[in-house]
Amino acid sequence: MLTKKIKTRLLFLISITLVTLFFLVFIYFNLKQNILYFKTPSEVFNTNEIEGNSMVRVGGMVKKDSIQQNNREIKFILTDYKKELIVVYNGSVPNLFSEERGAVVEGRLNDRKYLVADRILAKHDENYMPPQIKEILKENVK
Repeated sequence: MLTKKIKTRLLFLISITLVTLFFLVFIYFNLKQNILYFKTPSEVFNTNEIEGNSMVRVGGMVKKDSIQQNNREIKFILTDYKKELIVVYNGSVPNLFSEERGAVVEGRLNDRKYLVADRILAKHDENYMPPQIKEILKENVK
């Protein structure tokens, strides 16, 4: 038989455990929605999980001399230096988007080598500073 003191401690321990589990599950599901994962062109090419015309997020480098732009769309090649993916996008591109720079593209995959993008996200390294701030800093130094 359990005494009243042991029952109280056991109930307290179970309550703390359940509350902790609840918060861990809550945090996990909230973080899961906010984390951005992307596949490389090699992973897109090699995976069997991706079906035709499915939404996918692909990251890689914009191949040198691959950007072709006209009035309606921009076409470029995204590469991970092993495989390449042709990307077509209608809309304005980010300021950081350029050749030999990183980019993450969201869109529909027509086949393993052709993607119609809905959104382009340009990536930068930790040393990046917006041009406007560079100019302000140069003026302040003078």
